[in-house]
Amino acid sequence: MTHHAPLPDPRGLLNSLRARVLLAILVWVGLGIGGIWFSATRVFTKHIEEQYHEELDVHVRELAGLVKIGPGEHIELTRPLSDPRYLVPLSGFYWQVSVDRGMILRSASMTRGALDEDVAHGPVIVHRLDNGPTGPAITYGLIRKSPSGRDIHFVIATDQRLLDETIARFTRELTLWLLALAVALVATGLFIVVFGFRPLDRLAQATSRLRAGTTARLDGHYPVEIAPLVDDLNAYIAHNTAIVDRARVQAGNLAHALRTPLAVITDEAERLAQDGGTSASAAVLLEQTRLMAQQIEYQLARARSAAGSGAPGAISRLSDVLAPILSAMRRLHPDKRFDLVNHAGPEAAWPVDPVDLSELLSNLIDNAGKWSESRVQLVIGEDGSVRVIDDGPGLAVGDIARAFEIGSRFDPGKPGSGLGLAIAHDIATAYGLSLTLENRPSPAHGLIVQLRARGPTDP
Repeated sequence: MTHHAPLPDPRGLLNSLRARVLLAILVWVGLGIGGIWFSATRVFTKHIEEQYHEELDVHVRELAGLVKIGPGEHIELTRPLSDPRYLVPLSGFYWQVSVDRGMILRSASMTRGALDEDVAHGPVIVHRLDNGPTGPAITYGLIRKSPSGRDIHFVIATDQRLLDETIARFTRELTLWLLALAVALVATGLFIVVFGFRPLDRLAQATSRLRAGTTARLDGHYPVEIAPLVDDLNAYIAHNTAIVDRARVQAGNLAHALRTPLAVITDEAERLAQDGGTSASAAVLLEQTRLMAQQIEYQLARARSAAGSGAPGAISRLSDVLAPILSAMRRLHPDKRFDLVNHAGPEAAWPVDPVDLSELLSNLIDNAGKWSESRVQLVIGEDGSVRVIDDGPGLAVGDIARAFEIGSRFDPGKPGSGLGLAIAHDIATAYGLSLTLENRPSPAHGLIVQLRARGPTDP
Protein backbone atom coordinates (compact mmCIF):
# COMPACT_ATOMS: atom_id res chain seq x y z
CA MET A 1 0.00 0.00 0.00
CA THR A 2 1.40 3.36 -1.01
CA HIS A 3 1.31 6.28 1.44
CA HIS A 4 1.76 9.83 0.23
CA ALA A 5 3.29 12.18 2.78
CA PRO A 6 1.50 15.52 3.01
CA LEU A 7 3.30 18.50 1.59
CA PRO A 8 4.88 20.72 4.27
CA ASP A 9 2.99 23.87 5.09
CA PRO A 10 5.32 26.88 4.50
CA ARG A 11 3.49 28.75 7.26
CA GLY A 12 4.57 26.06 9.69
CA LEU A 13 8.26 26.33 8.85
CA LEU A 14 9.08 27.68 12.30
CA ASN A 15 7.55 24.53 13.78
CA SER A 16 10.75 22.80 12.67
CA LEU A 17 13.50 22.73 15.27
CA ARG A 18 16.10 22.70 12.50
CA ALA A 19 14.58 25.81 10.95
CA ARG A 20 14.52 27.56 14.31
CA VAL A 21 18.15 26.74 15.12
CA LEU A 22 19.34 27.68 11.62
CA LEU A 23 17.38 30.92 11.77
CA ALA A 24 18.92 31.71 15.15
CA ILE A 25 22.40 30.98 13.76
CA LEU A 26 21.78 33.17 10.71
CA VAL A 27 20.48 36.04 12.86
CA TRP A 28 23.38 35.74 15.30
CA VAL A 29 26.00 35.51 12.55
CA GLY A 30 24.38 38.40 10.68
CA LEU A 31 24.27 40.64 13.75
CA GLY A 32 27.75 39.60 14.90
CA ILE A 33 29.47 39.97 11.54
CA GLY A 34 27.54 43.18 10.80
CA GLY A 35 28.49 44.62 14.19
CA ILE A 36 32.16 43.74 13.68
CA TRP A 37 32.15 45.25 10.19
CA PHE A 38 30.51 48.48 11.34
CA SER A 39 32.65 48.98 14.44
CA ALA A 40 35.91 47.98 12.71
CA THR A 41 35.39 50.34 9.78
CA ARG A 42 34.44 53.18 12.14
CA VAL A 43 37.49 52.60 14.36
CA PHE A 44 39.86 52.28 11.39
CA THR A 45 38.44 55.37 9.68
CA LYS A 46 38.83 57.39 12.84
CA HIS A 47 42.37 56.08 13.38
CA ILE A 48 43.58 56.69 9.82
CA GLU A 49 42.07 60.20 9.75
CA GLU A 50 43.82 61.07 13.00
CA GLN A 51 47.06 59.69 11.59
CA TYR A 52 46.79 61.78 8.43
CA HIS A 53 46.00 64.95 10.37
CA GLU A 54 48.83 64.29 12.80
CA GLU A 55 51.29 63.82 9.91
CA LEU A 56 50.16 67.07 8.25
CA ASP A 57 50.47 68.93 11.54
CA VAL A 58 54.02 67.61 12.01
CA HIS A 59 54.98 68.31 8.41
CA VAL A 60 53.76 71.88 8.43
CA ARG A 61 55.76 72.52 11.59
CA GLU A 62 58.78 70.83 10.02
CA LEU A 63 58.36 72.95 6.90
CA ALA A 64 58.29 76.13 8.95
CA GLY A 65 61.50 75.09 10.71
CA LEU A 66 63.38 74.26 7.50
CA VAL A 67 62.73 77.55 5.68
CA LYS A 68 65.57 80.08 5.90
CA ILE A 69 64.74 83.75 5.38
CA GLY A 70 67.53 85.81 3.85
CA PRO A 71 68.03 89.51 2.98
CA GLY A 72 65.27 91.03 0.91
CA GLU A 73 62.77 88.41 2.12
CA HIS A 74 64.61 85.74 0.12
CA ILE A 75 63.44 82.29 1.28
CA GLU A 76 65.03 78.91 0.73
CA LEU A 77 64.68 75.36 2.08
CA THR A 78 67.71 74.22 4.00
CA ARG A 79 67.00 70.53 3.25
CA PRO A 80 64.11 68.44 1.83
CA LEU A 81 61.30 67.37 4.11
CA SER A 82 61.73 63.99 5.82
CA ASP A 83 58.86 62.45 3.77
CA PRO A 84 60.15 61.60 0.25
CA ARG A 85 56.62 61.66 -1.20
CA TYR A 86 56.91 65.45 -1.44
CA LEU A 87 59.63 64.91 -4.06
CA VAL A 88 57.52 62.67 -6.40
CA PRO A 89 55.67 64.67 -9.11
CA LEU A 90 51.90 64.84 -8.52
CA SER A 91 52.15 62.29 -5.69
CA GLY A 92 49.29 63.94 -3.78
CA PHE A 93 51.66 65.32 -1.12
CA TYR A 94 52.45 69.03 -1.60
CA TRP A 95 53.89 72.04 0.26
CA GLN A 96 54.12 75.70 -0.53
CA VAL A 97 55.84 78.66 1.15
CA SER A 98 55.05 82.22 0.04
CA VAL A 99 55.87 85.74 1.15
CA ASP A 100 53.21 88.43 0.88
CA ARG A 101 53.68 90.03 -2.53
CA GLY A 102 56.97 88.20 -2.78
CA MET A 103 58.81 85.00 -3.43
CA ILE A 104 57.03 81.56 -3.59
CA LEU A 105 58.59 78.12 -3.04
CA ARG A 106 56.76 74.91 -3.96
CA SER A 107 57.54 71.21 -3.46
CA ALA A 108 59.03 69.19 -6.31
CA SER A 109 55.82 67.14 -6.33
CA MET A 110 53.74 70.18 -7.33
CA THR A 111 54.54 70.39 -11.03
CA ARG A 112 51.31 72.22 -11.70
CA GLY A 113 48.75 74.29 -9.89
CA ALA A 114 49.14 75.99 -6.54
CA LEU A 115 47.87 75.85 -2.97
CA ASP A 116 45.59 78.52 -1.55
CA GLU A 117 47.73 80.46 0.90
CA ASP A 118 44.61 81.88 2.58
CA VAL A 119 44.37 78.73 4.71
CA ALA A 120 47.44 80.09 6.53
CA HIS A 121 46.06 83.21 8.13
CA GLY A 122 47.51 83.12 11.62
CA PRO A 123 50.26 81.77 13.86
CA VAL A 124 47.97 78.93 14.98
CA ILE A 125 47.83 75.89 12.70
CA VAL A 126 44.44 75.51 11.00
CA HIS A 127 43.18 73.04 8.39
CA ARG A 128 40.37 72.64 5.91
CA LEU A 129 39.39 70.70 2.80
CA ASP A 130 40.53 72.71 -0.21
CA ASN A 131 41.26 72.23 -3.89
CA GLY A 132 44.77 70.99 -4.62
CA PRO A 133 46.70 70.36 -7.81
CA THR A 134 45.22 66.86 -8.22
CA GLY A 135 41.80 67.22 -6.56
CA PRO A 136 40.33 67.93 -3.14
CA ALA A 137 43.05 68.03 -0.51
CA ILE A 138 43.35 68.22 3.26
CA THR A 139 45.26 71.46 3.74
CA TYR A 140 47.14 72.69 6.83
CA GLY A 141 48.70 76.14 7.17
CA LEU A 142 50.16 78.77 9.47
CA ILE A 143 51.77 82.23 9.24
CA ARG A 144 55.07 83.44 10.64
CA LYS A 145 56.53 86.92 10.43
CA SER A 146 59.73 87.75 8.58
CA PRO A 147 62.34 90.04 10.25
CA SER A 148 60.81 92.95 8.37
CA GLY A 149 57.34 92.05 9.57
CA ARG A 150 55.92 90.60 6.37
CA ASP A 151 53.71 87.43 6.50
CA ILE A 152 55.20 84.16 5.35
CA HIS A 153 52.57 81.48 4.55
CA PHE A 154 53.45 77.83 5.18
CA VAL A 155 50.95 75.39 3.57
CA ILE A 156 50.99 71.55 3.52
CA ALA A 157 48.38 69.48 1.64
CA THR A 158 47.51 65.79 1.05
CA ASP A 159 44.93 64.59 -1.47
CA GLN A 160 41.66 63.46 0.13
CA ARG A 161 41.53 60.54 -2.34
CA LEU A 162 44.60 58.96 -0.69
CA LEU A 163 42.75 58.81 2.62
CA ASP A 164 39.59 57.57 0.93
CA GLU A 165 41.50 54.88 -0.99
CA THR A 166 43.16 53.65 2.19
CA ILE A 167 39.82 53.41 3.96
CA ALA A 168 38.15 51.75 0.96
CA ARG A 169 40.96 49.20 0.62
CA PHE A 170 40.71 48.30 4.28
CA THR A 171 36.89 48.09 4.09
CA ARG A 172 37.07 45.85 1.02
CA GLU A 173 39.56 43.46 2.56
CA LEU A 174 37.68 43.44 5.86
CA THR A 175 34.40 42.70 4.06
CA LEU A 176 35.91 39.76 2.19
CA TRP A 177 37.41 38.27 5.35
CA LEU A 178 34.20 38.75 7.31
CA LEU A 179 32.15 37.19 4.50
CA ALA A 180 34.48 34.20 4.56
CA LEU A 181 34.10 34.06 8.34
CA ALA A 182 30.30 34.27 8.03
CA VAL A 183 30.26 31.40 5.52
CA ALA A 184 32.49 29.34 7.83
CA LEU A 185 30.26 30.09 10.84
CA VAL A 186 27.06 29.22 8.95
CA ALA A 187 28.65 26.02 7.61
CA THR A 188 29.74 25.15 11.15
CA GLY A 189 26.24 25.88 12.43
CA LEU A 190 24.73 23.71 9.69
CA PHE A 191 27.10 20.89 10.60
CA ILE A 192 26.15 21.26 14.27
CA VAL A 193 22.45 21.14 13.39
CA VAL A 194 22.89 18.06 11.19
CA PHE A 195 25.09 16.32 13.73
CA GLY A 196 23.04 17.41 16.73
CA PHE A 197 19.69 16.38 15.26
CA ARG A 198 20.91 13.03 13.93
CA PRO A 199 19.58 11.17 17.01
CA LEU A 200 16.14 12.64 16.30
CA ASP A 201 16.42 11.41 12.70
CA ARG A 202 17.28 7.94 13.99
CA LEU A 203 14.30 8.14 16.32
CA ALA A 204 12.04 9.12 13.40
CA GLN A 205 13.39 6.19 11.35
CA ALA A 206 12.85 3.83 14.26
CA THR A 207 9.28 5.12 14.59
CA SER A 208 8.72 4.53 10.86
CA ARG A 209 9.99 0.96 11.23
CA LEU A 210 7.67 0.52 14.18
CA ARG A 211 4.69 1.79 12.20
CA ALA A 212 5.69 -0.38 9.23
CA GLY A 213 5.70 -3.43 11.47
CA THR A 214 9.33 -4.42 10.88
CA THR A 215 10.03 -4.03 14.59
CA ALA A 216 7.98 -4.18 17.77
CA ARG A 217 9.83 -1.46 19.71
CA LEU A 218 12.00 1.62 19.21
CA ASP A 219 15.52 0.31 18.67
CA GLY A 220 18.91 2.02 18.66
CA HIS A 221 21.12 3.95 21.07
CA TYR A 222 20.34 7.58 21.89
CA PRO A 223 21.94 10.45 23.84
CA VAL A 224 21.08 10.84 27.52
CA GLU A 225 18.66 13.67 26.69
CA ILE A 226 16.54 11.41 24.44
CA ALA A 227 17.09 7.97 25.95
CA PRO A 228 14.55 8.43 28.80
CA LEU A 229 11.86 9.38 26.25
CA VAL A 230 12.66 6.32 24.13
CA ASP A 231 12.53 4.08 27.21
CA ASP A 232 9.16 5.53 28.23
CA LEU A 233 7.79 5.06 24.71
CA ASN A 234 8.97 1.44 24.63
CA ALA A 235 7.36 0.84 28.02
CA TYR A 236 4.13 2.38 26.74
CA ILE A 237 4.22 0.25 23.58
CA ALA A 238 4.76 -2.91 25.63
CA HIS A 239 1.92 -1.93 27.98
CA ASN A 240 -0.40 -1.13 25.07
CA THR A 241 0.42 -4.44 23.37
CA ALA A 242 -0.36 -6.30 26.59
CA ILE A 243 -3.70 -4.49 26.85
CA VAL A 244 -4.58 -5.44 23.26
CA ASP A 245 -3.65 -9.08 23.89
CA ARG A 246 -5.74 -9.14 27.07
CA ALA A 247 -8.66 -7.55 25.22
CA ARG A 248 -8.53 -10.23 22.56
CA VAL A 249 -8.40 -12.98 25.18
CA GLN A 250 -11.28 -11.43 27.11
CA ALA A 251 -13.32 -11.06 23.93
CA GLY A 252 -12.78 -14.74 23.18
CA ASN A 253 -13.64 -15.71 26.74
CA LEU A 254 -16.78 -13.60 26.59
CA ALA A 255 -17.83 -15.23 23.32
CA HIS A 256 -17.29 -18.69 24.78
CA ALA A 257 -19.15 -17.77 27.99
CA LEU A 258 -22.17 -16.41 26.12
CA ARG A 259 -22.44 -18.97 23.36
CA THR A 260 -22.86 -21.95 25.72
CA PRO A 261 -25.91 -20.63 27.66
CA LEU A 262 -27.27 -19.20 24.41
CA ALA A 263 -27.03 -22.64 22.80
CA VAL A 264 -28.91 -24.10 25.79
CA ILE A 265 -31.66 -21.48 25.45
CA THR A 266 -31.90 -22.14 21.71
CA ASP A 267 -32.15 -25.89 22.31
CA GLU A 268 -34.92 -25.41 24.87
CA ALA A 269 -36.76 -23.05 22.52
CA GLU A 270 -36.63 -25.66 19.79
CA ARG A 271 -38.11 -28.23 22.21
CA LEU A 272 -40.90 -25.80 23.10
CA ALA A 273 -41.56 -25.23 19.41
CA GLN A 274 -42.56 -28.89 19.07
CA ASP A 275 -45.42 -28.33 21.54
CA GLY A 276 -48.38 -26.71 19.85
CA GLY A 277 -49.29 -24.75 22.96
CA THR A 278 -45.90 -23.07 23.26
CA SER A 279 -44.86 -22.87 19.62
CA ALA A 280 -45.63 -19.14 19.35
CA SER A 281 -43.52 -18.31 22.40
CA ALA A 282 -40.77 -20.62 21.15
CA ALA A 283 -40.69 -18.78 17.80
CA VAL A 284 -40.15 -15.50 19.65
CA LEU A 285 -37.37 -17.05 21.71
CA LEU A 286 -35.68 -18.50 18.63
CA GLU A 287 -35.80 -15.13 16.82
CA GLN A 288 -34.41 -13.29 19.82
CA THR A 289 -31.62 -15.84 20.36
CA ARG A 290 -30.76 -15.52 16.68
CA LEU A 291 -30.51 -11.74 17.08
CA MET A 292 -28.47 -12.15 20.27
CA ALA A 293 -26.03 -14.50 18.53
CA GLN A 294 -25.81 -12.06 15.64
CA GLN A 295 -25.09 -9.11 17.92
CA ILE A 296 -22.57 -11.08 19.98
CA GLU A 297 -20.61 -12.06 16.87
CA TYR A 298 -20.76 -8.53 15.46
CA GLN A 299 -19.80 -6.73 18.68
CA LEU A 300 -16.95 -9.16 19.39
CA ALA A 301 -15.61 -8.59 15.90
CA ARG A 302 -15.80 -4.83 16.46
CA ALA A 303 -14.04 -5.15 19.81
CA ARG A 304 -11.21 -7.19 18.29
CA SER A 305 -10.67 -4.76 15.41
CA ALA A 306 -10.91 -1.68 17.65
CA ALA A 307 -8.32 -3.16 20.02
CA GLY A 308 -5.89 -3.92 17.21
CA SER A 309 -6.31 -0.82 15.06
CA GLY A 310 -3.49 1.68 15.29
CA ALA A 311 -1.32 -0.65 17.35
CA PRO A 312 2.37 0.01 16.60
CA GLY A 313 4.12 -2.73 14.69
CA ALA A 314 0.92 -4.07 13.08
CA ILE A 315 1.74 -5.18 9.54
CA SER A 316 0.39 -7.91 7.29
CA ARG A 317 1.76 -9.15 3.99
CA LEU A 318 -1.13 -9.84 1.67
CA SER A 319 0.45 -12.96 0.18
CA ASP A 320 0.93 -14.50 3.64
CA VAL A 321 -2.62 -13.68 4.74
CA LEU A 322 -4.36 -14.73 1.52
CA ALA A 323 -2.70 -18.13 1.05
CA PRO A 324 -4.56 -19.93 3.89
CA ILE A 325 -7.80 -18.01 3.16
CA LEU A 326 -7.88 -19.09 -0.48
CA SER A 327 -7.04 -22.66 0.50
CA ALA A 328 -9.97 -22.70 2.94
CA MET A 329 -12.33 -21.07 0.42
CA ARG A 330 -11.53 -23.69 -2.21
CA ARG A 331 -12.56 -26.39 0.26
CA LEU A 332 -15.61 -24.45 1.47
CA HIS A 333 -16.80 -23.74 -2.10
CA PRO A 334 -15.43 -26.66 -4.10
CA ASP A 335 -17.58 -25.84 -7.13
CA LYS A 336 -16.11 -22.32 -7.42
CA ARG A 337 -12.79 -21.19 -8.86
CA PHE A 338 -10.65 -18.73 -6.86
CA ASP A 339 -7.89 -16.91 -8.79
CA LEU A 340 -5.27 -14.50 -7.43
CA VAL A 341 -3.63 -11.79 -9.58
CA ASN A 342 -0.87 -9.89 -7.76
CA HIS A 343 0.46 -6.76 -9.54
CA ALA A 344 2.24 -5.47 -6.41
CA GLY A 345 4.56 -8.42 -5.84
CA PRO A 346 5.11 -10.56 -2.74
CA GLU A 347 6.14 -7.56 -0.60
CA ALA A 348 2.71 -5.89 -0.76
CA ALA A 349 1.59 -5.21 2.81
CA TRP A 350 -1.05 -3.40 4.84
CA PRO A 351 -0.60 -1.73 8.25
CA VAL A 352 -3.32 -3.97 9.69
CA ASP A 353 -3.14 -6.63 12.36
CA PRO A 354 -2.89 -10.04 10.59
CA VAL A 355 -5.84 -11.46 12.55
CA ASP A 356 -8.07 -8.52 11.63
CA LEU A 357 -6.98 -8.49 7.99
CA SER A 358 -7.59 -12.24 7.76
CA GLU A 359 -11.12 -11.82 9.13
CA LEU A 360 -11.81 -8.86 6.83
CA LEU A 361 -10.66 -10.63 3.65
CA SER A 362 -12.27 -13.91 4.69
CA ASN A 363 -15.66 -12.22 4.96
CA LEU A 364 -15.25 -10.50 1.58
CA ILE A 365 -14.05 -13.60 -0.26
CA ASP A 366 -16.59 -15.88 1.42
CA ASN A 367 -19.39 -13.50 0.49
CA ALA A 368 -18.17 -13.47 -3.13
CA GLY A 369 -17.96 -17.27 -3.10
CA LYS A 370 -21.57 -17.58 -1.92
CA TRP A 371 -22.92 -15.32 -4.67
CA SER A 372 -20.65 -16.19 -7.59
CA GLU A 373 -21.74 -18.57 -10.30
CA SER A 374 -18.38 -20.14 -11.00
CA ARG A 375 -15.43 -17.81 -10.39
CA VAL A 376 -14.03 -15.33 -7.87
CA GLN A 377 -11.02 -13.24 -8.88
CA LEU A 378 -8.80 -11.53 -6.32
CA VAL A 379 -6.71 -8.67 -7.79
CA ILE A 380 -3.94 -6.85 -5.86
CA GLY A 381 -3.18 -3.58 -7.64
CA GLU A 382 0.22 -1.91 -7.99
CA ASP A 383 -0.81 0.58 -5.29
CA GLY A 384 -1.61 -2.28 -2.90
CA SER A 385 -5.38 -2.02 -3.27
CA VAL A 386 -7.39 -5.25 -3.19
CA ARG A 387 -10.38 -6.05 -5.42
CA VAL A 388 -12.62 -9.06 -4.99
CA ILE A 389 -14.57 -9.69 -8.23
CA ASP A 390 -17.30 -12.30 -8.58
CA ASP A 391 -19.52 -13.31 -11.50
CA GLY A 392 -22.73 -13.42 -9.50
CA PRO A 393 -25.93 -11.42 -10.05
CA GLY A 394 -24.58 -8.24 -8.47
CA LEU A 395 -26.70 -5.84 -6.41
CA ALA A 396 -29.43 -3.35 -7.11
CA VAL A 397 -28.43 0.30 -6.64
CA GLY A 398 -30.55 0.60 -3.50
CA ASP A 399 -29.11 -2.60 -2.04
CA ILE A 400 -25.50 -1.35 -2.44
CA ALA A 401 -26.29 1.55 -0.11
CA ARG A 402 -27.42 -0.78 2.72
CA ALA A 403 -25.13 -3.74 2.07
CA PHE A 404 -22.96 -2.90 5.10
CA GLU A 405 -25.88 -2.75 7.54
CA ILE A 406 -26.05 -5.40 10.26
CA GLY A 407 -28.12 -8.42 9.23
CA SER A 408 -28.59 -7.34 5.60
CA ARG A 409 -29.50 -10.49 3.67
CA PHE A 410 -30.72 -10.16 0.10
CA ASP A 411 -31.52 -13.88 -0.36
CA PRO A 412 -32.64 -15.81 2.77
CA GLY A 413 -31.93 -18.99 0.87
CA LYS A 414 -28.19 -18.28 0.92
CA PRO A 415 -26.26 -19.45 4.02
CA GLY A 416 -24.95 -16.85 6.45
CA SER A 417 -26.02 -14.40 9.13
CA GLY A 418 -25.83 -11.12 7.20
CA LEU A 419 -22.86 -9.97 9.27
CA GLY A 420 -19.93 -10.59 6.90
CA LEU A 421 -19.93 -7.27 5.04
CA ALA A 422 -20.87 -5.32 8.19
CA ILE A 423 -17.94 -6.78 10.12
CA ALA A 424 -15.60 -6.23 7.16
CA HIS A 425 -16.74 -2.60 6.90
CA ASP A 426 -16.17 -1.98 10.62
CA ILE A 427 -12.67 -3.47 10.52
CA ALA A 428 -11.81 -1.37 7.46
CA THR A 429 -13.14 1.77 9.14
CA ALA A 430 -11.18 1.04 12.32
CA TYR A 431 -7.95 0.95 10.31
CA GLY A 432 -8.77 3.97 8.13
CA LEU A 433 -9.34 1.92 4.98
CA SER A 434 -11.90 2.51 2.24
CA LEU A 435 -14.27 -0.37 1.43
CA THR A 436 -16.59 0.15 -1.57
CA LEU A 437 -19.02 -1.93 -3.64
CA GLU A 438 -19.93 -1.54 -7.28
CA ASN A 439 -21.44 -3.68 -10.01
CA ARG A 440 -19.21 -4.85 -12.81
CA PRO A 441 -19.65 -2.81 -15.99
CA SER A 442 -21.95 -4.22 -18.64
CA PRO A 443 -22.01 -6.68 -20.38
CA ALA A 444 -20.31 -8.53 -17.51
CA HIS A 445 -22.30 -9.24 -14.37
CA GLY A 446 -21.24 -9.58 -10.79
CA LEU A 447 -19.92 -7.42 -7.97
CA ILE A 448 -16.59 -5.66 -7.37
CA VAL A 449 -15.55 -5.11 -3.75
CA GLN A 450 -12.56 -2.77 -3.46
CA LEU A 451 -10.37 -2.28 -0.39
CA ARG A 452 -7.77 0.49 -0.46
CA ALA A 453 -6.12 3.22 1.56
CA ARG A 454 -8.50 6.05 2.28
CA GLY A 455 -7.75 9.03 0.01
CA PRO A 456 -8.13 12.74 0.85
CA THR A 457 -11.48 12.91 -0.95
CA ASP A 458 -12.96 9.81 0.65
CA PRO A 459 -15.73 10.38 3.21
